[in-house]
Amino acid sequence: APTLLPGNVHDIDLVIEETTMTVAPGYVVGVWTFGGTVPGPTIRVKVGDTVRVHLKNPATNKLPHSIDFHASQVASNDEMRSINPGEELLYVWKAEYAGVWMYHCGTAPTLHHIANGMYGMVIVEPREGLPKVDHEFAIVQSEWYLGPQGQPADYLKASAAAPAPDFVVFNGVANQYKDHPLHVDTGKRVRIFVLDAGPNVDSSFHVVGTIFDTVIKEGIALRPGNAGNWGSQAVDLAPAQGAIVEFKPAEDGLYPMVTHAFNFVGRGALGLVQAGDGDPTN
Repeated sequence: APTLLPGNVHDIDLVIEETTMTVAPGYVVGVWTFGGTVPGPTIRVKVGDTVRVHLKNPATNKLPHSIDFHASQVASNDEMRSINPGEELLYVWKAEYAGVWMYHCGTAPTLHHIANGMYGMVIVEPREGLPKVDHEFAIVQSEWYLGPQGQPADYLKASAAAPAPDFVVFNGVANQYKDHPLHVDTGKRVRIFVLDAGPNVDSSFHVVGTIFDTVIKEGIALRPGNAGNWGSQAVDLAPAQGAIVEFKPAEDGLYPMVTHAFNFVGRGALGLVQAGDGDPTN
């Protein structure tokens, strides 16, 4: 996860790029992006900060685009309006509520723009900040509905009443954290900021072999040391919902990170958290 932006006022240049991206070995999508990546850059601020986003749609692009920050309180027909290629827009908002928030393109059809890569995460910390932990990660779950090779996502697939994505992924690419695990220290505290960007499928976020002792979901908090010593096994997130989870891996080993909707684990929604050297027999 990125560090907290310094200061109280943040000017952020966000350039829309229409490009191509490999979303799984052998599969290339003609994506629309914020900043050239899917998901777009994670923005981390605190309550009370002012965010000034300079959204730019270069003349070399083909389509109008826009942006909608769920952490903001602005009129949708003002800052969220679409801009054509060659235009710019200044989107100013104040972070007044803490949480893990989604941002996305809102240009019609919004479903197609999100399905084709135009989404990202905003972390708003409480004014006093979050407690220090040993490891932090930002994970965005989303879906790919493949069209022809090198072309945008298939809008008809994405708009089906019973969604059947080709891939469900963490941070844009199928199985990338299976191939390249997230490394942590055994017995140390791990914090994951998690967002379900959708656009259609719920997430049941779970890290196998762990128990979440801290969960902050949409403003509702489970804390360590609570009366009864309650814990959490999975965090249910509908599209556009976010959460913070924390846990401590008890021993060296591999801890699979999945959505517990297991029909999607085989479609790319699988990663590994490696504690220590990954060998529990040592």
